[in-house]
Amino acid sequence: MAWTDPLAGIDVEGPVTIEVFVLCMRDGTIELTGPCGPAPWCIEKAGGEHPVEVVNRLVAEAIGPADLVHSTSWRQDEDGVVLTFFVVIDPALTAGMKSAPVGRTELARSGATAAPAAIAAGQVLEHAIRHLAWLAEEDAVVQAKLSGTWRDALSAYIPEPFRNLG
Repeated sequence: MAWTDPLAGIDVEGPVTIEVFVLCMRDGTIELTGPCGPAPWCIEKAGGEHPVEVVNRLVAEAIGPADLVHSTSWRQDEDGVVLTFFVVIDPALTAGMKSAPVGRTELARSGATAAPAAIAAGQVLEHAIRHLAWLAEEDAVVQAKLSGTWRDALSAYIPEPFRNLG
């Protein structure tokens, strides 16, 4: 019996937007920074280039070399698909860029088979940092890149897998 791709025939309508949260560690505090200051940096992705390559290249061009580039989530919005990434950079590269400490917020909650009705940028960032905290515990590459100060700051972020199920 031949294998059939279950995703064949699924078509994503609209453009792909890459949403980038540029993070740095300053004085023991995680800060959001980047070309858009303390807000997500949104990039429209054209076809042909892998999203990780796009993020890595654009961060290097606009800010400097990234320590980590990682995709954390995706969602459909009214215009197309949004792929979310966090990027960890050296704070020395943020000179002249507005930054702000990252605050905590509740995650956007969904049903077992339905997406959340609304998702705010702070909720996406909360999810991304919880994802980073999980990687800091589970992924050798991430562990090697993050300092003890990063791991200490991330210890307050606890992933909540499957909280809404059951």
